[in-house]
Amino acid sequence: MLLTSYFLAALAIALAWPTPLALSKANWTARSPVQAVLLWQAIALGGGLSMIGSMLVWGLDPLGDDLISALHGGWLLLTGDTSVPYPGIVHLFALSTALLFGFHLVLTLMRAAWRTSRQRAKHRQLLRLLSNPSQTSANTLVIDHDMPVAYCVPGISQSVTVLSRGLLTQLSAQEQQAVIAHERSHLDQRHDLLILAFTAWHEALPWLPTSRLGLDAVRQLIEMLADDKALEKANRQTLLKAIVTVATAATMDDRSSTPHASSAGLVGMPDGEVSSRRLKRLLSPQDPLSRPQRALVLLSTIMLMVCPTVLLIAPRLLDW
Repeated sequence: MLLTSYFLAALAIALAWPTPLALSKANWTARSPVQAVLLWQAIALGGGLSMIGSMLVWGLDPLGDDLISALHGGWLLLTGDTSVPYPGIVHLFALSTALLFGFHLVLTLMRAAWRTSRQRAKHRQLLRLLSNPSQTSANTLVIDHDMPVAYCVPGISQSVTVLSRGLLTQLSAQEQQAVIAHERSHLDQRHDLLILAFTAWHEALPWLPTSRLGLDAVRQLIEMLADDKALEKANRQTLLKAIVTVATAATMDDRSSTPHASSAGLVGMPDGEVSSRRLKRLLSPQDPLSRPQRALVLLSTIMLMVCPTVLLIAPRLLDW
């Protein structure tokens, strides 16, 4: 049990700093954003599980040789069985820390989900007052605003895409189609759930620099995924022109009263900060990762999820 806790602690440290730092600087992620997103999720989940698991296993060490027997021993201790050894103060502290940290993560996720739901509900109320249904696109609303704006409002029952009058007047029909395809891909692939998870991770661990790296990286990657979907409807030049037009207008109007995506629980609203990596990817497209490379990334993703889970259930594997 002690060896397992040490291994999980080392894995937690590796997933908390050097691994996310290296991944945030890697160039291959733009070539295969799907695999990169999956790997970021595995890093976040595996890191949290390793962090909690190392403290949990350490605390339960006096009660059994593995997690199952230790939990059984803990239950016997709570029911008054005097044959079970009582954990020391250090082990009790480790158990308390693991439980509190796990509760903190779950509570932060619930709070972020509740806050996002409230913000979207308020934004929907504003849209009912300030927008009109599009005459050409289903589930699309048009707001009376001169600046070209496009974003989507995810929902459980019905999601909507929001366009501004400025966007419809400044972009051609092909560019509008590319923008709509981009925004709807956010809805179809539920990118809002990804952003919610990584936002909660960052809020739960604001002192951890890599939580910000993960959030920023995933935001860029989902835009790349949406770009790929938009390229099925429009050519690369058309999409680039639409992105630059919207981003330039947003930069020139920083005092716009239009709600910001990150503060209103929205997804995909251009805010003038188009990443250089995203533009470079569209200007100079590269071939995606080869099949063996994708398989290697997928294997790493699976291992990051499986290793902490298996070690928690069967810590004796390290003795082999």
